[in-house]
Amino acid sequence: MINERLPKIWYGGDYNPDQWPEEIWTEDARLFRRAGIDVATLPVFSWAKLQTDESTYDFSWLDRVFELLQSNGIHVCLATSTGAVPAWMATRHPDVLRTTIEGSRRKFGARHNFCPNSPTFRKYAALLARKLAERYGAHPALVAWHINNEYGGSCWCERCEEAFRAWLRRRYSSLAALNEAWCTGFWGHSFSDWDQIVAPSLLSEHLTGEKTVFQGITLDYYRFTSESLLACFTAERDAIRAAAPGVPITTNLMGTFKGLDYFLWAREMDVVSWDSYPSLDTPVNEVAMRHDLMRGVKGGRPFMLMEQTPSQQNWQPYNSLKRPGVMRLQSWQAVARGADTVMFFQLRRSRGACEKYHGAVIEHAGQENTRVFREVAALGKELAALGDTLIDSRVESRVGILFDWDNWWAVEMSSGPSIALRYLPQVSGWHEAFWAQNFPVDLVGIADDLLRYDVVIAPVLYMLKPGVAARITEFLQRGGTFLTTFFSGIVNENDLVTLGGYPGELRRLLGIWVEEIDALLPDRRNSMVVTQPLGGLAGSFECGIVCDLLQLEGAEVCAVYGADFYKGMPCLTRNTVGKGQAWYVASSPERRFLHGLARVLAAGKGIEPVLRATPGVEATRRRKGTETFLFVLNHNEEAVRIDLGPRQLTDLLERKPVRGMVTLPAKGVLVLKE
Repeated sequence: MINERLPKIWYGGDYNPDQWPEEIWTEDARLFRRAGIDVATLPVFSWAKLQTDESTYDFSWLDRVFELLQSNGIHVCLATSTGAVPAWMATRHPDVLRTTIEGSRRKFGARHNFCPNSPTFRKYAALLARKLAERYGAHPALVAWHINNEYGGSCWCERCEEAFRAWLRRRYSSLAALNEAWCTGFWGHSFSDWDQIVAPSLLSEHLTGEKTVFQGITLDYYRFTSESLLACFTAERDAIRAAAPGVPITTNLMGTFKGLDYFLWAREMDVVSWDSYPSLDTPVNEVAMRHDLMRGVKGGRPFMLMEQTPSQQNWQPYNSLKRPGVMRLQSWQAVARGADTVMFFQLRRSRGACEKYHGAVIEHAGQENTRVFREVAALGKELAALGDTLIDSRVESRVGILFDWDNWWAVEMSSGPSIALRYLPQVSGWHEAFWAQNFPVDLVGIADDLLRYDVVIAPVLYMLKPGVAARITEFLQRGGTFLTTFFSGIVNENDLVTLGGYPGELRRLLGIWVEEIDALLPDRRNSMVVTQPLGGLAGSFECGIVCDLLQLEGAEVCAVYGADFYKGMPCLTRNTVGKGQAWYVASSPERRFLHGLARVLAAGKGIEPVLRATPGVEATRRRKGTETFLFVLNHNEEAVRIDLGPRQLTDLLERKPVRGMVTLPAKGVLVLKE
């Protein structure tokens, strides 16, 4: 349980007292109490103030912050402050500085400004973490550890290049195995010595930042970078655990951030936390999908919403205000989908630099008479009134969508078939089809247990890793419903094509052979014409991006193409495997088709929606023991009438019984106990 030391949904956020004179701190504590803030994350970027040279540390000011917060009933999520190196370190130890993909050594500045394979960085980061743990590990106000901040970015320095070679030796053992995995016979790239290998960059294999001529090399560098940064995290984590065990340790992830394999990272974290920053026009379903992913990377356990803005952001092209009620609605959406904390960046708005216009609980006016503060305080009261009612309850899903960072990287560095083929939109389209109809969905790692689900969707499963086909086979044999799409089963974990016909190891399971793949120009479309009754899915539907040309090898045809020279060829098939069914969607269809097929798949396994779907209304459910909690969120700009059914429910926010038809105001929220 995340919240064991403070048994409620934590409410708070990032606090930077070192940016302010001490007379401000007391006023901040008063305002925090008024807003219901009970957890402050600090000091996220204070390395230069905590350590002024190699051997001089000053924690006295942080001692005073701890004392002030504790005396006001506010707990601390203690950050290690290692998200950016101090200037003295960059000056005296240039090995901490990163080198860009263009080959330029950076100077001191910005953040994420450290080389992950710098021995200097790793030494002093772990040492600072240990000293903080020794000083504050037993402090009664401490509830969690926050290591570094939003890890990301890459380095192409000579030290990283050396570390990459060592990583490759561990992975492949021999140059013969490496040359085979990378297909280095192409263009005469074969290596005869480990020292001949260089990092893939704009000085070597890359044509642009993402476009590479040797996908296997770049794919491995992505993996290496993710693991290098993870080693920085685990070094600090281990230093903390050695000095002060027993307090949850996290670092804040970033949802669908492409650079790091979060399934790998989550294994090393006590609890997953993440920062949610949708724009004014970000589709609501995409925010929901990111919450589901952050819940999914830790096997469905509750997560921490570590950051969101109470009002506006500073780094988007158009930093719109959150309209009245939206902050509350987005906070409850996070809780509904598995969050056990609601926290902000930032608690007091900075005076200078790039985040001085990023929203905060306490604005530049410095007092509570603002719309934002009133909304924050109102939500604080709601969360406080619920106490421990919701914490550690779980979202339960019978539908899983496979998500794999290696696959994402490989799909988008592929040299074909279409530049328009992007991984996230394909995953998001299938997630939205279930989300919009209030079917709970988990995003599942490629190594996770598929047998927990009745339906598993694998959009664009381009890379098929060892053992995955066998696990899908077992899932199908036991009666599961499996669906995958075009451009699946093409390559192995090294991005080498699986010979013998697409979709490789999935060919027999799906009962098809993909003879050719057609890439459609941006202004061209085809259609998918349903040829047999599929529980309400009928008619013709537009499709695009790519079209697989299938030959049947045992599967039955459910839809055919409506145009081009392959008119009449199958584009939706179904194959019986054991007690289960394996579906294949050969093109990228429109939203109506995805929604209809999602209903067909759910109905085939007897899966009922949490609540009858109403456009713009999101419903989900969390369970704890014998208790069930229903969340209903109205994302519309107007009130809606919804039918809760005949069962007696308790409105936990209004403390009253409800049933049947109710009116939910615009941006309104219901938290119901069933």
